[in-house]
Amino acid sequence: MPKVPDNTLTVPDPGRWKALVFIALAQLMVVLDATIVNIALPSAQQDLGISDGNRQWVITAYALAFGGLLLFGGRIADLWGRKRTFVTGLIGFAAASALGGAATGEATMLGARALQGAFGALLAPAALSLLAVTFTDAKERAKAFGIYGAIAGGGGAVGLILGGFLTQYLNWRWTFFVNIPFAVVAAVGAYLVVREPAGGRNRSALDIPGVVLSTLGLVALVYGFTRAESDGWTDAGTVGLFVGSVVLLIAFVFTEARVKSPLLPLRVLTDRNRGGVYLSLGLAVIAMFGLFLFLTYYLQVVKGYSPLKTGFAFLPMIAGMIVGSTQIGTRLMTRVPPRFLMAPGFLTAGIGMLLLTQLEIGTSYAGLILPAQLLLGLGMGTAFMPAMSLATLGVDPRDAGVASAMVNTSQQVGGAIGTALLNTIAASATTAYLTDHAAGATTPAAQQLLQLQGMVEGYAAAIWWAVGILALSATIAFVLVNTGRPGGGPVAGSGAGAEDEVRVPVVAH
Repeated sequence: MPKVPDNTLTVPDPGRWKALVFIALAQLMVVLDATIVNIALPSAQQDLGISDGNRQWVITAYALAFGGLLLFGGRIADLWGRKRTFVTGLIGFAAASALGGAATGEATMLGARALQGAFGALLAPAALSLLAVTFTDAKERAKAFGIYGAIAGGGGAVGLILGGFLTQYLNWRWTFFVNIPFAVVAAVGAYLVVREPAGGRNRSALDIPGVVLSTLGLVALVYGFTRAESDGWTDAGTVGLFVGSVVLLIAFVFTEARVKSPLLPLRVLTDRNRGGVYLSLGLAVIAMFGLFLFLTYYLQVVKGYSPLKTGFAFLPMIAGMIVGSTQIGTRLMTRVPPRFLMAPGFLTAGIGMLLLTQLEIGTSYAGLILPAQLLLGLGMGTAFMPAMSLATLGVDPRDAGVASAMVNTSQQVGGAIGTALLNTIAASATTAYLTDHAAGATTPAAQQLLQLQGMVEGYAAAIWWAVGILALSATIAFVLVNTGRPGGGPVAGSGAGAEDEVRVPVVAH
């Protein structure tokens, strides 16, 4: 990419920090929605008469639409303009949330969740790519991504608190309606404040074969893991989905290597540092999503916490993520190479996870769970912040949308894998424990105690796997991410002509 002419404005956008507020607010809404509905699901299922067999679709419909359409959403942001895509995504997400909150039956609820996922797939990559092209100075970028990383990492836990409060004291419908003020404020603020850099659009023709292959491939992959959790890994339908996903995604890669204007330019993936970020981040999310699931059930079922109390029990993890992201990650990012933040961050989180392998029925919250959460939060916050920034660092502005979409895709697929894989491991370990100890439980009280012990044994077994996954994340980050520390100047471009420094032009007010 050639150098920008000298007469192009290179002064930073004076409204960039205000823009960050609205971008972060939108990201918080999307991340909240990933967990807030989980808390409300039992109440919604009862009110709407959703069968046990279909209740998973309240979660799955969102995940399939969101995960399957992310790359398409990122490309639309590059083609149509990130600000316009961002505002459209917010308005659509608010409308879909209103529909879900007002649902009177199963079909309306499932349709609303699919629409939320589709508009989320527009919104999420547009938000991250706006951040990437707005903050081009390395030090300012570190601060902005520190805030964004803390929200991306801790927002799910905030969703547990908010979901518990709304469900317990108001009504499950408010877990949908609460998105509307978030979306309206973010959309109005973005319309008034956000200034998209000039010359950053990719106006090439849309790669329709790439859209079809990537969407079908990702939907098959996410649904495969979702189905594996309920129907088993050897089920013919599950195996068929995985095989189909592999075939479709391989065809997608071959297509992208040959078409003139690919949906996902392979240069975005083949960059060593970005590939390392996508892989290590996706693996780390596998561990984190499994942990959210297990700790939620442990605290509510084993310890007897209410939904609201369970949400508050996750606060130490949120605090750790905020400190790790905004204090450790932000302060050190311009001083040390990213891998010296990412690898130790994932290892610190792994140590926190290692503590949780010692869970027992009578485990003290203050003695074990709290310090484990602090370590997990500090580690993930420290690692997420440089990972989020590096995933879009040096990307040609016209590829910023799809590069951002790949970050979200790795997280979404990682979440689907984590929930299915670790839940299956936990269920198998629980079954084995109950089988081995069933003879000793001869009274109803003993049988109830055995059930709880089996459940905790299952969680501990799965958490051991999560420890190993975080160790693998740390290794990948240390080996593959080899870029040096960013300097204090503008971020360089990538793609053709990346050897020339590119100052991303900013439109003045």
